[in-house]
Amino acid sequence: MASDIRACIFDVFGTVVDWRTSVSKDLAAFAESKGIPGIDWLAFAVAWRKLYQPAMEEVRSGRRGWTVLDVLHRESLVKLIGEFAVKGLSDADIDHMNRAWHRLDPWPDAVPGLTRLKTKHIIAPCSNGNIALMVNMAKRAGLPWDCVLGAETARAYKPMPEAYLSACRMLDLKPAQVLMVAAHNGDLKAAKAQGLATAFVPRPTEHGPGQTTDLAADPACVDIAADSFTDLAQKLGC
Repeated sequence: MASDIRACIFDVFGTVVDWRTSVSKDLAAFAESKGIPGIDWLAFAVAWRKLYQPAMEEVRSGRRGWTVLDVLHRESLVKLIGEFAVKGLSDADIDHMNRAWHRLDPWPDAVPGLTRLKTKHIIAPCSNGNIALMVNMAKRAGLPWDCVLGAETARAYKPMPEAYLSACRMLDLKPAQVLMVAAHNGDLKAAKAQGLATAFVPRPTEHGPGQTTDLAADPACVDIAADSFTDLAQKLGC
């Protein structure tokens, strides 16, 4: 199967980058610069992430028209600012906080592994993040994407089939020639259902030290189980 793979597309939040640590540190540093005391920014980041799926579900269900993730994130942020009683923020401050998702740090193996994979394969994100978010993140973190695919180009949020099939069409490849890489078995199950090949790379601390989900690959939906992006590159002959 590895010899048939022409492109690798990647989940990003949690798989390529460490959102939990990055967002909490970014917000804490901003709060310190603004003199905002007494907020548990790690709890804030986790609460923000919990609003991610419900916000996208409004779009997936058709109850809301197509809306990019930056807008959904900002709406959730405004809600949390009220719940956590964060005072004294301007619209510009809120915009800066919202772009914490543009400033996420990669896992240590991400850039070396992507760089190796790029030598033989097209590599691109297949993320629910919008194009500006993905591009800004890549420029800051040194993620060497060949192009940016995902929700905004598909106008569909994962795990909707179009999110995966659109990426294949845009690369002019059959689904079986495209490897979806993720740290989340649910994402891979959805990709597999559309005929894509799948690879699981674990991120056992994505949700903190007590994580209980996605610690191992589900053999029912995973073709390749790798320990890291560099191990995946090795398995694909890169």
